[in-house]
Amino acid sequence: MQKYIKINPLDTVAVALQDLPGIPAGHKFALRDIAQGEDVIKYGNPIGHATCAIRKGELVDHNNITTNLSNILNYEEVKRDIHSISSFTPHSSPLTFEGYPRPDGQVGIRNDIWVIPTVGCVNGICQQIVERAKEQLSIVNCHLSIQYFPHNYGCSQLGDDHENTRRILRDMVLHPNAGGILVVGLGCENNQPRDFEKLLGDYDRQHIRFLIAQEVEDYEVEAGVQIVKELYEHAQNYKRVQIPLSHLRVGLKCGGSDGFSGITANPLLGAFSDWLCAQGGTTILTEVPEMFGAEHLLMRRAASDDVLQNTIHLINDFKEYYLNHGQPVGENPSPGNKAGGISTLEEKALGCTQKGGTSPVVGVLAYGERLNEQLTRNNGLHLLSAPGNDLVASTALAAAGCQLVLFTTGRGTPFSTFVPTLKVATNSDLVRRKPQWIDFDAGTIVSQAEPMDSLLKRFITCVMDVVNGQSTKAEQAHIHDMAIWKNGVTL
Repeated sequence: MQKYIKINPLDTVAVALQDLPGIPAGHKFALRDIAQGEDVIKYGNPIGHATCAIRKGELVDHNNITTNLSNILNYEEVKRDIHSISSFTPHSSPLTFEGYPRPDGQVGIRNDIWVIPTVGCVNGICQQIVERAKEQLSIVNCHLSIQYFPHNYGCSQLGDDHENTRRILRDMVLHPNAGGILVVGLGCENNQPRDFEKLLGDYDRQHIRFLIAQEVEDYEVEAGVQIVKELYEHAQNYKRVQIPLSHLRVGLKCGGSDGFSGITANPLLGAFSDWLCAQGGTTILTEVPEMFGAEHLLMRRAASDDVLQNTIHLINDFKEYYLNHGQPVGENPSPGNKAGGISTLEEKALGCTQKGGTSPVVGVLAYGERLNEQLTRNNGLHLLSAPGNDLVASTALAAAGCQLVLFTTGRGTPFSTFVPTLKVATNSDLVRRKPQWIDFDAGTIVSQAEPMDSLLKRFITCVMDVVNGQSTKAEQAHIHDMAIWKNGVTL
């Protein structure tokens, strides 16, 4: 097995692929003497500067390197250049997947029944409705489950917080992965059910139903159970059919990253993103704070001047969010990141953004915005405004219209958002230790010296199996969660 890797010819550090004397696996060491104040180069770009002199062969980590990141920038020096793009081409015959066509033209990869509260006050009612419906229904369709999604919001919120809650809940109600949705309101909340209903537009009233608990004369749980039974029966009418791959939308996310993330799993997702975009599909990259330090690479790939300007606003608006709260823009790597070998936000970002591959960036989405709200429905790679928090960002990806989220991790996590969340390990040891969490091992690039081409073929098969109905590990464990971004006053 190779002992270390120099990722880019310009790099002044290498990454240990196994434990070396004084250098844990996944961590960096200096390839030459680095002077105090000198930039440290990884992925061919600066990842910060040395806070003291570093000798050749010495460990390079958060104790002797710090960020170069600054605040708001104008990015005048960034020029678009989309000539160096993915080498993938469309398949000789159009590719398909097995999906559920919906009346509004969308396509789902699951056919579940969702119970969604408009306000946190009715979380318990939603739970009881789901539990009793499961008890009373004889569920013969193993590919159809009944789920509810508790949250703390929908009341006592103002301004953007209130609208963010309404938008994310609207996006869930309109999501194609659900074969039927029951929206449960209380009746006195800020997020008034009848006003919320207007956000849905002209919707299918057999597919989406409402229940307002305060307006039910008798026991509201039994009323909800009856609606769920009706939705369940209606959902049986939806059948999987062959759908062009251009209808597939996939979210790209990482969490619990380590020193292998930018070498194995993230480049794998980048290759998959390029492949899917070449077939006419769509991918979405988010975690804006984890673009800081690598944003110039994404800006150069903007498909138009408008996309470039929108990307600049995406980055600077998020930096402004940090500054308005009195927080530095470069303070991001978590204790787990640092323990895994990531020292600065630039280093994290340069590894994180590899999930977006090399395809042109064709669009930028606001938080809570859905892909089919775009005036132009350009398929391809999009950027989405959301923080780095795993569940908040993954929820935002699903809310934007992704039927599936691909999630790379070096430390491991059991979570899932409200759409299937396929976990990709950056190292094979994690797969050995947490097989109940991990769906795919990308660490074989290092542990078995597997070529990327071979790994990508296996990964495409794995992803398409999940798209076509195979359960992820989190689905098998009945883990389905959601989280809404909060940034304001609670009344």
